[in-house]
Amino acid sequence: MKVCLVNDSFPPAIDGVANAVVNYGTYIRENGGEPVVVTPFYPDADDAAFPFPVVRYPSLDITKAVGYRAGMPFDADVLSRLEGEGFELIHSHCPITSTMLARTLRDRIDRPIVFTYHTKFDIEIEGAIRSRLIQAEAARILVQNISACDEVWTVSRGAGENLRKLGYEGDYLVMPNGVDFPKGRVDDAAVAEAARGCDLPAELPVFLFVGRMMWYKGIRIILDALKTLDEKGLDFRMVFVGGGGDKDEITAYCSSLGLDGKVLFIPPIRDRAVIRAWYCRADLFLFPSTFDTNGLVVREAAACALGSVLVAGSCAAEDVKDGVSGVLIEENAASMAAALESLIGRRETMRRIGEGAQRELYISWADAVANAYARYGVVTEKYRSGEYDGKKRDNEEIFHAVGEVIDRYNLVREYQRLVRENAVLNYAGIRTGIEEEVERMRAMQAEDTVVAAMKLEELRRRVDAARIRVLTGEELLLADAQNLRADLRRRLQSMMEDIRRPNDRFM
Repeated sequence: MKVCLVNDSFPPAIDGVANAVVNYGTYIRENGGEPVVVTPFYPDADDAAFPFPVVRYPSLDITKAVGYRAGMPFDADVLSRLEGEGFELIHSHCPITSTMLARTLRDRIDRPIVFTYHTKFDIEIEGAIRSRLIQAEAARILVQNISACDEVWTVSRGAGENLRKLGYEGDYLVMPNGVDFPKGRVDDAAVAEAARGCDLPAELPVFLFVGRMMWYKGIRIILDALKTLDEKGLDFRMVFVGGGGDKDEITAYCSSLGLDGKVLFIPPIRDRAVIRAWYCRADLFLFPSTFDTNGLVVREAAACALGSVLVAGSCAAEDVKDGVSGVLIEENAASMAAALESLIGRRETMRRIGEGAQRELYISWADAVANAYARYGVVTEKYRSGEYDGKKRDNEEIFHAVGEVIDRYNLVREYQRLVRENAVLNYAGIRTGIEEEVERMRAMQAEDTVVAAMKLEELRRRVDAARIRVLTGEELLLADAQNLRADLRRRLQSMMEDIRRPNDRFM
Protein backbone atom coordinates (compact mmCIF):
# COMPACT_ATOMS: atom_id res chain seq x y z
CA MET A 1 0.00 0.00 0.00
CA LYS A 2 1.29 3.44 -0.92
CA VAL A 3 0.55 5.86 1.93
CA CYS A 4 0.80 9.66 2.03
CA LEU A 5 1.86 10.80 5.54
CA VAL A 6 1.16 14.51 6.07
CA ASN A 7 2.29 16.56 9.07
CA ASP A 8 3.29 20.16 9.86
CA SER A 9 6.40 19.12 11.82
CA PHE A 10 9.20 16.82 10.70
CA PRO A 11 12.97 16.79 11.31
CA PRO A 12 14.87 19.03 11.68
CA ALA A 13 11.87 20.22 13.74
CA ILE A 14 11.70 18.02 16.83
CA ASP A 15 8.55 17.11 18.74
CA GLY A 16 6.55 14.01 19.58
CA VAL A 17 4.40 14.11 16.46
CA ALA A 18 7.42 14.57 14.18
CA ASN A 19 8.95 11.51 15.84
CA ALA A 20 5.69 9.61 15.31
CA VAL A 21 5.67 10.40 11.57
CA VAL A 22 9.30 9.29 11.21
CA ASN A 23 8.40 5.97 12.81
CA TYR A 24 5.22 5.56 10.76
CA GLY A 25 7.31 5.99 7.63
CA THR A 26 10.01 3.61 8.84
CA TYR A 27 7.71 0.78 9.88
CA ILE A 28 5.18 1.11 7.04
CA ARG A 29 8.15 0.42 4.83
CA GLU A 30 9.11 -2.59 6.98
CA ASN A 31 5.54 -3.88 6.59
CA GLY A 32 5.98 -3.83 2.81
CA GLY A 33 4.25 -0.49 2.21
CA GLU A 34 5.45 2.59 0.36
CA PRO A 35 5.31 5.68 2.61
CA VAL A 36 5.81 9.23 1.34
CA VAL A 37 6.05 12.04 3.91
CA VAL A 38 4.69 15.47 2.90
CA THR A 39 5.75 18.36 5.12
CA PRO A 40 6.81 22.05 5.03
CA PHE A 41 10.21 23.13 3.71
CA TYR A 42 13.09 23.66 6.18
CA PRO A 43 16.34 25.14 4.85
CA ASP A 44 18.60 22.79 6.83
CA ALA A 45 16.64 19.58 6.29
CA ASP A 46 18.56 16.43 5.32
CA ASP A 47 15.87 14.17 3.89
CA ALA A 48 18.43 11.75 2.45
CA ALA A 49 18.78 10.35 5.97
CA PHE A 50 15.34 8.70 5.76
CA PRO A 51 14.54 5.36 4.11
CA PHE A 52 11.47 6.83 2.38
CA PRO A 53 10.78 9.86 0.13
CA VAL A 54 10.05 13.25 1.70
CA VAL A 55 8.18 15.89 -0.33
CA ARG A 56 8.56 19.47 0.90
CA TYR A 57 6.11 22.26 0.12
CA PRO A 58 6.74 26.02 0.58
CA SER A 59 6.75 27.49 4.09
CA LEU A 60 7.10 30.77 5.99
CA ASP A 61 9.59 31.22 8.83
CA ILE A 62 7.60 32.01 11.99
CA THR A 63 9.81 29.99 14.34
CA LYS A 64 10.42 32.99 16.60
CA ALA A 65 6.69 33.29 17.24
CA VAL A 66 5.57 29.66 17.50
CA GLY A 67 8.69 27.51 17.14
CA TYR A 68 7.75 26.11 13.70
CA ARG A 69 7.68 27.09 10.06
CA ALA A 70 4.17 27.65 8.69
CA GLY A 71 3.39 25.51 5.67
CA MET A 72 1.73 26.90 2.53
CA PRO A 73 0.11 23.71 1.21
CA PHE A 74 -1.63 24.89 -1.97
CA ASP A 75 1.42 24.67 -4.19
CA ALA A 76 0.54 23.59 -7.74
CA ASP A 77 3.84 21.82 -8.40
CA VAL A 78 3.66 19.79 -5.19
CA LEU A 79 -0.02 18.89 -5.55
CA SER A 80 0.48 17.87 -9.17
CA ARG A 81 3.33 15.60 -8.11
CA LEU A 82 1.28 14.05 -5.29
CA GLU A 83 -1.66 13.50 -7.62
CA GLY A 84 0.54 11.30 -9.79
CA GLU A 85 2.02 9.22 -6.95
CA GLY A 86 -0.71 6.58 -6.92
CA PHE A 87 -1.56 6.81 -3.21
CA GLU A 88 -4.10 4.41 -1.76
CA LEU A 89 -4.58 6.27 1.52
CA ILE A 90 -3.76 9.68 3.06
CA HIS A 91 -2.85 9.88 6.77
CA SER A 92 -2.82 13.35 8.32
CA HIS A 93 -1.26 14.01 11.73
CA CYS A 94 -2.20 17.70 12.11
CA PRO A 95 -5.77 19.08 11.94
CA ILE A 96 -5.06 22.39 10.23
CA THR A 97 -2.62 22.92 7.35
CA SER A 98 -1.84 19.24 6.83
CA THR A 99 -5.50 18.23 6.77
CA MET A 100 -6.31 21.06 4.37
CA LEU A 101 -3.68 19.65 2.02
CA ALA A 102 -5.05 16.14 2.59
CA ARG A 103 -8.60 17.23 1.74
CA THR A 104 -7.43 18.96 -1.44
CA LEU A 105 -5.54 15.82 -2.45
CA ARG A 106 -8.55 13.60 -1.68
CA ASP A 107 -10.65 15.79 -3.98
CA ARG A 108 -8.12 15.08 -6.73
CA ILE A 109 -7.41 11.36 -6.28
CA ASP A 110 -10.55 10.04 -4.50
CA ARG A 111 -8.75 8.20 -1.69
CA PRO A 112 -9.61 8.05 2.06
CA ILE A 113 -8.13 10.24 4.79
CA VAL A 114 -7.19 8.88 8.20
CA PHE A 115 -6.58 11.56 10.84
CA THR A 116 -4.68 11.04 14.12
CA TYR A 117 -5.32 13.45 17.02
CA HIS A 118 -2.04 13.77 18.91
CA THR A 119 -2.24 17.11 20.74
CA LYS A 120 -4.72 18.93 22.98
CA PHE A 121 -5.49 21.75 20.59
CA ASP A 122 -7.78 23.58 23.01
CA ILE A 123 -4.67 24.45 25.04
CA GLU A 124 -2.75 25.38 21.87
CA ILE A 125 -5.62 27.66 20.77
CA GLU A 126 -5.91 29.32 24.19
CA GLY A 127 -2.16 29.98 24.18
CA ALA A 128 -2.21 31.54 20.70
CA ILE A 129 -5.51 33.50 20.79
CA ARG A 130 -6.79 35.79 23.55
CA SER A 131 -10.33 36.46 22.35
CA ARG A 132 -12.84 33.90 23.60
CA LEU A 133 -15.02 34.38 20.53
CA ILE A 134 -12.11 33.81 18.15
CA GLN A 135 -10.98 30.80 20.23
CA ALA A 136 -14.43 29.28 19.78
CA GLU A 137 -14.40 30.00 16.05
CA ALA A 138 -10.91 28.49 15.66
CA ALA A 139 -12.05 25.35 17.49
CA ARG A 140 -15.13 25.13 15.26
CA ILE A 141 -13.04 25.30 12.08
CA LEU A 142 -10.58 22.74 13.49
CA VAL A 143 -13.40 20.30 14.35
CA GLN A 144 -14.93 20.80 10.89
CA ASN A 145 -11.61 19.79 9.36
CA ILE A 146 -11.30 16.69 11.56
CA SER A 147 -14.93 15.69 10.99
CA ALA A 148 -14.37 15.77 7.22
CA CYS A 149 -11.78 12.96 7.48
CA ASP A 150 -12.98 9.45 6.76
CA GLU A 151 -11.65 7.84 9.94
CA VAL A 152 -10.38 9.51 13.12
CA TRP A 153 -7.84 8.00 15.52
CA THR A 154 -6.67 9.25 18.90
CA VAL A 155 -3.46 8.25 20.67
CA SER A 156 -5.21 7.68 24.02
CA ARG A 157 -8.61 7.61 25.69
CA GLY A 158 -7.91 11.01 27.20
CA ALA A 159 -7.13 12.43 23.77
CA GLY A 160 -10.55 11.24 22.60
CA GLU A 161 -12.22 12.94 25.57
CA ASN A 162 -10.38 16.16 24.75
CA LEU A 163 -11.54 15.93 21.14
CA ARG A 164 -15.12 15.61 22.37
CA LYS A 165 -14.56 18.69 24.54
CA LEU A 166 -13.65 20.65 21.40
CA GLY A 167 -17.01 19.72 19.90
CA TYR A 168 -16.21 16.64 17.80
CA GLU A 169 -19.24 14.34 17.63
CA GLY A 170 -18.07 11.55 15.32
CA ASP A 171 -16.57 8.13 16.02
CA TYR A 172 -12.89 7.52 16.77
CA LEU A 173 -10.52 4.65 17.46
CA VAL A 174 -7.72 4.64 20.03
CA MET A 175 -4.48 3.85 18.16
CA PRO A 176 -1.57 4.39 20.58
CA ASN A 177 1.89 5.49 19.51
CA GLY A 178 4.92 3.32 20.16
CA VAL A 179 8.52 3.71 21.27
CA ASP A 180 11.54 3.51 18.99
CA PHE A 181 13.83 2.25 21.77
CA PRO A 182 14.26 -1.47 22.36
CA LYS A 183 13.61 -2.73 25.86
CA GLY A 184 16.64 -2.59 28.12
CA ARG A 185 19.43 -0.31 29.23
CA VAL A 186 22.49 0.88 27.32
CA ASP A 187 25.97 0.04 28.60
CA ASP A 188 27.64 2.11 31.32
CA ALA A 189 30.17 3.61 28.90
CA ALA A 190 27.38 5.17 26.77
CA VAL A 191 25.72 6.57 29.89
CA ALA A 192 29.01 8.07 31.10
CA GLU A 193 29.66 9.63 27.69
CA ALA A 194 26.20 11.24 27.55
CA ALA A 195 26.65 12.80 30.99
CA ARG A 196 30.30 13.76 30.52
CA GLY A 197 31.02 17.22 31.89
CA CYS A 198 27.84 17.34 34.00
CA ASP A 199 27.94 17.62 37.79
CA LEU A 200 26.11 14.41 38.68
CA PRO A 201 27.60 12.82 41.81
CA ALA A 202 27.00 9.08 41.84
CA GLU A 203 25.50 9.11 45.35
CA LEU A 204 22.77 11.66 44.49
CA PRO A 205 19.40 10.86 42.86
CA VAL A 206 18.98 12.25 39.35
CA PHE A 207 15.59 13.45 38.11
CA LEU A 208 14.98 13.95 34.37
CA PHE A 209 12.64 15.83 32.04
CA VAL A 210 12.82 15.45 28.23
CA GLY A 211 10.62 17.53 25.93
CA ARG A 212 9.64 21.02 24.85
CA MET A 213 10.44 23.68 27.41
CA MET A 214 6.95 25.13 27.76
CA TRP A 215 5.19 26.08 30.98
CA TYR A 216 2.13 24.02 30.04
CA LYS A 217 4.24 20.87 30.40
CA GLY A 218 4.04 21.28 34.21
CA ILE A 219 7.59 22.60 34.56
CA ARG A 220 6.65 25.15 37.23
CA ILE A 221 5.35 22.27 39.38
CA ILE A 222 8.73 20.54 39.03
CA LEU A 223 10.77 23.63 39.94
CA ASP A 224 8.58 24.59 42.90
CA ALA A 225 8.74 21.01 44.22
CA LEU A 226 12.54 21.00 43.89
CA LYS A 227 12.67 24.30 45.80
CA THR A 228 10.79 22.61 48.65
CA LEU A 229 13.30 19.74 48.71
CA ASP A 230 16.18 22.20 48.66
CA GLU A 231 14.74 24.15 51.61
CA LYS A 232 14.56 20.87 53.55
CA GLY A 233 18.26 20.27 52.94
CA LEU A 234 17.77 17.36 50.55
CA ASP A 235 20.37 17.05 47.80
CA PHE A 236 19.65 15.93 44.23
CA ARG A 237 20.26 16.77 40.59
CA MET A 238 17.61 17.70 38.03
CA VAL A 239 18.31 17.56 34.27
CA PHE A 240 16.07 19.26 31.68
CA VAL A 241 16.71 18.20 28.06
CA GLY A 242 15.00 20.24 25.36
CA GLY A 243 14.23 23.64 23.92
CA GLY A 244 11.13 25.72 23.44
CA GLY A 245 9.56 29.14 23.53
CA ASP A 246 9.45 29.38 27.33
CA LYS A 247 13.01 28.19 28.01
CA ASP A 248 14.43 31.64 28.81
CA GLU A 249 11.63 32.30 31.31
CA ILE A 250 12.07 28.85 32.82
CA THR A 251 15.82 29.21 33.33
CA ALA A 252 15.32 32.68 34.82
CA TYR A 253 12.67 31.34 37.21
CA CYS A 254 14.98 28.49 38.21
CA SER A 255 17.71 31.01 39.05
CA SER A 256 15.27 33.09 41.10
CA LEU A 257 14.59 29.99 43.22
CA GLY A 258 18.32 29.56 43.88
CA LEU A 259 18.47 26.14 42.19
CA ASP A 260 21.24 26.83 39.66
CA GLY A 261 23.69 24.47 41.32
CA LYS A 262 21.27 21.56 41.34
CA VAL A 263 19.40 22.00 38.04
CA LEU A 264 21.03 21.49 34.63
CA PHE A 265 19.57 22.64 31.28
CA ILE A 266 20.75 20.74 28.18
CA PRO A 267 19.85 21.80 24.60
CA PRO A 268 17.68 19.54 22.40
CA ILE A 269 19.41 16.27 21.50
CA ARG A 270 18.75 14.82 18.03
CA ASP A 271 20.76 11.63 18.58
CA ARG A 272 18.26 9.10 19.88
CA ALA A 273 21.04 6.93 21.32
CA VAL A 274 22.15 9.83 23.53
CA ILE A 275 18.55 10.46 24.66
CA ARG A 276 18.27 6.80 25.55
CA ALA A 277 21.50 7.05 27.58
CA TRP A 278 20.03 9.93 29.59
CA TYR A 279 16.95 7.85 30.42
CA CYS A 280 19.32 5.19 31.71
CA ARG A 281 21.25 7.69 33.83
CA ALA A 282 18.21 9.00 35.73
CA ASP A 283 16.43 7.57 38.77
CA LEU A 284 12.99 9.11 38.10
CA PHE A 285 11.36 10.83 35.14
CA LEU A 286 9.29 13.89 36.15
CA PHE A 287 6.37 14.60 33.83
CA PRO A 288 3.47 16.41 35.57
CA SER A 289 1.92 17.42 32.24
CA THR A 290 -1.82 17.40 31.69
CA PHE A 291 -1.32 18.81 28.21
CA ASP A 292 0.11 15.73 26.48
CA THR A 293 -2.35 13.26 25.00
CA ASN A 294 -0.10 10.21 25.08
CA GLY A 295 3.07 10.98 27.02
CA LEU A 296 5.36 9.24 24.54
CA VAL A 297 8.36 10.22 26.67
CA VAL A 298 6.86 8.22 29.54
CA ARG A 299 6.89 5.11 27.32
CA GLU A 300 10.45 5.91 26.21
CA ALA A 301 11.48 6.09 29.86
CA ALA A 302 9.68 2.81 30.51
CA ALA A 303 11.68 1.14 27.72
CA CYS A 304 14.80 1.98 29.75
CA ALA A 305 13.24 0.78 33.03
CA LEU A 306 12.80 4.35 34.29
CA GLY A 307 9.64 5.10 36.25
CA SER A 308 7.76 8.40 35.97
CA VAL A 309 6.04 10.80 38.36
CA LEU A 310 2.71 11.74 36.72
CA VAL A 311 -0.50 13.60 37.46
CA ALA A 312 -3.28 11.14 38.30
CA GLY A 313 -5.98 11.20 35.63
CA SER A 314 -3.74 12.71 32.94
CA CYS A 315 -3.41 11.08 29.53
CA ALA A 316 0.25 10.32 30.26
CA ALA A 317 -0.85 8.39 33.34
CA GLU A 318 -3.27 6.08 31.52
CA ASP A 319 -2.69 2.43 32.51
CA VAL A 320 -0.12 3.47 35.17
CA LYS A 321 -0.52 1.82 38.57
CA ASP A 322 0.61 3.97 41.48
CA GLY A 323 3.69 2.52 43.16
CA VAL A 324 3.89 -0.33 40.63
CA SER A 325 4.56 1.17 37.19
CA GLY A 326 4.76 4.83 38.16
CA VAL A 327 4.10 7.41 40.85
CA LEU A 328 0.81 9.34 40.72
CA ILE A 329 0.42 12.80 42.26
CA GLU A 330 -2.03 15.68 42.34
CA GLU A 331 -1.43 18.54 39.94
CA ASN A 332 0.52 20.76 42.34
CA ALA A 333 4.07 21.26 43.62
CA ALA A 334 3.31 20.17 47.19
CA SER A 335 2.14 16.75 46.02
CA MET A 336 5.21 16.27 43.83
CA ALA A 337 7.54 17.41 46.60
CA ALA A 338 5.99 14.90 48.99
CA ALA A 339 6.35 12.06 46.45
CA LEU A 340 10.00 12.90 45.72
CA GLU A 341 10.83 13.28 49.42
CA SER A 342 9.40 9.82 50.13
CA LEU A 343 11.59 8.27 47.37
CA ILE A 344 14.75 10.33 47.41
CA GLY A 345 16.67 7.91 49.65
CA ARG A 346 15.10 4.70 48.27
CA ARG A 347 16.83 3.92 45.01
CA GLU A 348 15.79 0.26 45.13
CA THR A 349 12.12 1.29 45.21
CA MET A 350 12.66 3.65 42.25
CA ARG A 351 14.40 0.82 40.37
CA ARG A 352 11.49 -1.57 41.07
CA ILE A 353 8.94 1.00 39.79
CA GLY A 354 11.03 1.41 36.65
CA GLU A 355 10.98 -2.32 36.02
CA GLY A 356 7.19 -2.30 36.46
CA ALA A 357 6.88 0.50 33.89
CA GLN A 358 8.99 -1.46 31.43
CA ARG A 359 6.88 -4.55 31.95
CA GLU A 360 3.43 -2.91 31.73
CA LEU A 361 3.67 0.28 29.64
CA TYR A 362 6.11 -0.46 26.84
CA ILE A 363 4.88 -0.81 23.24
CA SER A 364 7.27 -0.78 20.30
CA TRP A 365 6.75 1.32 17.20
CA ALA A 366 6.97 -1.88 15.17
CA ASP A 367 3.86 -3.22 16.93
CA ALA A 368 2.04 0.14 16.94
CA VAL A 369 2.48 0.72 13.20
CA ALA A 370 1.71 -2.91 12.36
CA ASN A 371 -1.69 -2.39 14.03
CA ALA A 372 -2.21 0.88 12.13
CA TYR A 373 -1.13 -0.63 8.81
CA ALA A 374 -3.61 -3.48 9.24
CA ARG A 375 -6.33 -0.91 9.90
CA TYR A 376 -5.41 0.96 6.70
CA GLY A 377 -6.68 -2.04 4.77
CA VAL A 378 -10.03 -1.87 6.56
CA VAL A 379 -10.30 1.87 5.88
CA THR A 380 -9.62 1.53 2.15
CA GLU A 381 -12.20 -1.24 1.84
CA LYS A 382 -14.83 0.79 3.71
CA TYR A 383 -14.09 3.78 1.49
CA ARG A 384 -14.48 1.74 -1.71
CA SER A 385 -17.79 0.33 -0.48
CA GLY A 386 -19.18 3.83 0.18
CA GLU A 387 -19.44 3.35 3.94
CA TYR A 388 -17.99 6.82 4.58
CA ASP A 389 -20.26 8.59 2.09
CA GLY A 390 -22.44 9.96 4.88
CA LYS A 391 -19.53 11.77 6.57
CA LYS A 392 -20.08 15.47 7.17
CA ARG A 393 -17.69 17.39 4.92
CA ASP A 394 -18.21 21.11 5.46
CA ASN A 395 -16.60 23.53 2.98
CA GLU A 396 -15.70 20.72 0.59
CA GLU A 397 -16.38 23.04 -2.35
CA ILE A 398 -13.44 25.19 -1.23
CA PHE A 399 -11.00 22.33 -1.75
CA HIS A 400 -12.59 21.51 -5.09
CA ALA A 401 -12.13 25.16 -6.09
CA VAL A 402 -8.46 25.00 -5.12
CA GLY A 403 -8.09 22.01 -7.44
CA GLU A 404 -9.73 23.91 -10.28
CA VAL A 405 -7.36 26.84 -9.83
CA ILE A 406 -4.41 24.43 -9.88
CA ASP A 407 -5.71 22.96 -13.14
CA ARG A 408 -5.89 26.44 -14.65
CA TYR A 409 -2.38 27.20 -13.43
CA ASN A 410 -1.03 24.02 -15.00
CA LEU A 411 -2.76 24.84 -18.31
CA VAL A 412 -1.18 28.30 -18.38
CA ARG A 413 2.20 26.82 -17.48
CA GLU A 414 1.90 24.28 -20.32
CA TYR A 415 0.91 27.06 -22.73
CA GLN A 416 3.93 29.04 -21.60
CA ARG A 417 6.15 26.06 -22.33
CA LEU A 418 4.70 25.63 -25.83
CA VAL A 419 5.12 29.34 -26.65
CA ARG A 420 8.73 29.23 -25.53
CA GLU A 421 9.43 26.09 -27.56
CA ASN A 422 7.79 27.69 -30.61
CA ALA A 423 9.91 30.79 -30.17
CA VAL A 424 13.09 28.73 -29.99
CA LEU A 425 12.13 26.78 -33.11
CA ASN A 426 11.29 29.98 -35.02
CA TYR A 427 14.54 31.68 -34.15
CA ALA A 428 16.52 28.53 -34.87
CA GLY A 429 14.93 28.30 -38.31
CA ILE A 430 15.65 31.97 -39.03
CA ARG A 431 19.28 31.59 -37.98
CA THR A 432 19.69 28.59 -40.27
CA GLY A 433 18.06 30.46 -43.14
CA ILE A 434 20.35 33.48 -42.70
CA GLU A 435 23.45 31.31 -42.63
CA GLU A 436 22.36 29.50 -45.79
CA GLU A 437 21.59 32.77 -47.51
CA VAL A 438 24.96 34.25 -46.63
CA GLU A 439 26.65 31.21 -48.17
CA ARG A 440 24.63 31.62 -51.35
CA MET A 441 25.49 35.28 -51.53
CA ARG A 442 29.18 34.53 -51.21
CA ALA A 443 28.87 32.15 -54.14
CA MET A 444 27.09 34.88 -56.14
CA GLN A 445 29.78 37.51 -55.86
CA ALA A 446 29.42 38.31 -59.57
CA GLU A 447 25.64 38.76 -59.29
CA ASP A 448 24.15 42.23 -59.36
CA THR A 449 24.28 43.92 -55.90
CA VAL A 450 20.63 44.95 -56.27
CA VAL A 451 19.59 41.30 -56.17
CA ALA A 452 21.64 40.78 -53.01
CA ALA A 453 20.01 43.80 -51.35
CA MET A 454 16.53 42.45 -52.18
CA LYS A 455 17.39 39.11 -50.60
CA LEU A 456 18.62 40.84 -47.43
CA GLU A 457 15.39 42.87 -47.23
CA GLU A 458 13.40 39.65 -47.50
CA LEU A 459 15.40 38.19 -44.60
CA ARG A 460 14.66 41.24 -42.48
CA ARG A 461 10.93 40.82 -43.16
CA ARG A 462 11.12 37.16 -42.08
CA VAL A 463 12.90 38.09 -38.84
CA ASP A 464 10.32 40.81 -38.08
CA ALA A 465 7.43 38.42 -38.74
CA ALA A 466 8.90 35.79 -36.38
CA ARG A 467 9.43 38.42 -33.70
CA ILE A 468 5.78 39.52 -34.02
CA ARG A 469 4.61 35.90 -33.64
CA VAL A 470 6.58 35.48 -30.40
CA LEU A 471 5.41 38.81 -28.96
CA THR A 472 1.79 37.91 -29.75
CA GLY A 473 2.20 34.58 -27.91
CA GLU A 474 3.65 36.36 -24.89
CA GLU A 475 0.73 38.81 -24.84
CA LEU A 476 -1.76 35.94 -24.89
CA LEU A 477 0.12 34.22 -22.08
CA LEU A 478 0.16 37.39 -19.97
CA ALA A 479 -3.57 37.91 -20.48
CA ASP A 480 -4.35 34.34 -19.45
CA ALA A 481 -2.12 34.63 -16.38
CA GLN A 482 -3.88 37.88 -15.39
CA ASN A 483 -7.25 36.16 -15.76
CA LEU A 484 -5.99 33.30 -13.58
CA ARG A 485 -4.83 35.67 -10.85
CA ALA A 486 -8.17 37.49 -10.87
CA ASP A 487 -10.04 34.18 -10.66
CA LEU A 488 -7.88 32.98 -7.77
CA ARG A 489 -8.36 36.31 -5.96
CA ARG A 490 -12.16 35.97 -6.28
CA ARG A 491 -12.10 32.39 -4.98
CA LEU A 492 -9.88 33.23 -2.00
CA GLN A 493 -12.09 36.20 -1.13
CA SER A 494 -15.11 33.89 -1.22
CA MET A 495 -13.30 31.38 1.02
CA MET A 496 -12.50 34.09 3.59
CA GLU A 497 -16.13 35.28 3.54
CA ASP A 498 -17.29 31.69 4.18
CA ILE A 499 -14.91 31.41 7.15
CA ARG A 500 -15.90 34.80 8.61
CA ARG A 501 -19.63 34.39 8.09
CA PRO A 502 -20.32 32.42 11.34
CA ASN A 503 -18.88 35.39 13.29
CA ASP A 504 -21.51 37.78 11.90
CA ARG A 505 -23.75 37.15 14.85
CA PHE A 506 -21.07 38.60 17.13
CA MET A 507 -20.52 41.77 15.07
